[in-house]
Amino acid sequence: MDKAIRALAFDFGASSGRAILGTFDGEKITLSEVHRFSNDPVDVRGTTYWDVLRLFHEIKQGIVQAKLAGGFDCIGIDTWGVDFGLLDEFGCLLENPVHYRDTRTKGLVEESFLSVPKDEFYKRTGIQFMELNTVFQLYSLRKYRPHILDRAQRLLFMPDLFAYMLTGEQHTEYSIATTSQLVDIETKDWAYDIMDKLGIPSRLFTPIVPSGTVSGMLSRDVCEECGVQPVPVIAVCGHDTQSAISAVPSTEKDFAFLSSGTWSLFGTELDAPIVNEKSLEINVTNEGGYGYATGFLKNITGLWLIQESRRQWAREGTQYSYADLEQLALQAEPLRCFIDPDAPEFGVRGNLPQRVQDYCAQTGQYVPQTVGEIMRCIYESLAMKYRQTLEKISDCTGKTYTVLHVIGGGTKDTLLCQMTANACDLPVKAGPIEATVLGNIAVQLIARGAIRDIGEARRILAHSEALRTYEPQNAETWKEAFANFVRATDNP
Repeated sequence: MDKAIRALAFDFGASSGRAILGTFDGEKITLSEVHRFSNDPVDVRGTTYWDVLRLFHEIKQGIVQAKLAGGFDCIGIDTWGVDFGLLDEFGCLLENPVHYRDTRTKGLVEESFLSVPKDEFYKRTGIQFMELNTVFQLYSLRKYRPHILDRAQRLLFMPDLFAYMLTGEQHTEYSIATTSQLVDIETKDWAYDIMDKLGIPSRLFTPIVPSGTVSGMLSRDVCEECGVQPVPVIAVCGHDTQSAISAVPSTEKDFAFLSSGTWSLFGTELDAPIVNEKSLEINVTNEGGYGYATGFLKNITGLWLIQESRRQWAREGTQYSYADLEQLALQAEPLRCFIDPDAPEFGVRGNLPQRVQDYCAQTGQYVPQTVGEIMRCIYESLAMKYRQTLEKISDCTGKTYTVLHVIGGGTKDTLLCQMTANACDLPVKAGPIEATVLGNIAVQLIARGAIRDIGEARRILAHSEALRTYEPQNAETWKEAFANFVRATDNP
């Protein structure tokens, strides 16, 4: 190619955000971080919000820093799923978006089944039931704060909201739309009848556009403020999970992946969804991806368990680095006790180490006493949960996987990668660390015509990134301990 293309990716996680420039020279993609910032939820009178205006300010700072670093040709934004902002008739935010860990949806999944039976709900949407899903957040508003829905004219998911702030254009990108549990899995359009049954106004929803659509051009106001020329803002896979899947460096069509971060997303990519009694029983999700592919996966509580434990020990006066916690876990005796990472008590902020101890006591196991023992319990429980999920995914798809691709920030955690290989009895190929950003950039490059398709993008990424392989160790010992994990988590 005559000229390298530079794509600017904004990647928002649950605790931080980055602006990263990706430069494609026709053979490989190189990354340069130009701006990093914290993403801190704010509690106000019992509700947990995202500080959306501060985050938009940071986007503009990222644009300025990218200009100073040599400029860029396009922009893409990915974020976490399910959360949204509501706009009034003038296009103004009615309130800050509420955080998915807010408790407003507690108990509403089962209540919704009175209006939409569970089997029908899953058959229509193919999405895993979780209290944090958009549909239950909206159901909560209809039940407890109907005046907000009455005032609202439009709903925009987080990446689409930021794109609107940059361009003035309103739309909904496909992958982020499917996290709502309000998209018809067959038509790829909104399931309006489900909205009607739950009292959710259909006027809120904008047309769904495919991943890779140009959202619009940077507005004049943003260009003047940041001192840049208009460039296209591209609707990449707005859900960070699907951006990460786009960057799995596999040359095989059938692959298993674990996107490891605050959440663990474990699954595979399919040409078509699987919606049947078995997939409903294990509560697996069929999330929309690039090119209308299906991310067939389970959402599992991930490094949040370690992050929140570390915050609790800091609140008690002791600061541990993640390296400290890993070393303490290594010093503890292995495979003594387990938790279910997805038990509800582990999904909210607070004294998580105490909850680990309580869980072990209630299930008749050894109760971990030290920081290292608690950490070892968390690490090993995550690895066992991955094995359990791998078995369920294989059972649903009828496919056997010979390697597990671990992508995302969790690849830096060498202990967890090794334990995952041990528990799953599979080689783990770890990398890329920046899978979400690379997937974001790859879709921008496809939209600009610099890369032909997602297959070519994955081949480029496989050659652009150094991967680390972990071979299984002590597989028989882990297999025997897995039975103890199942007992501890089946009958909490």
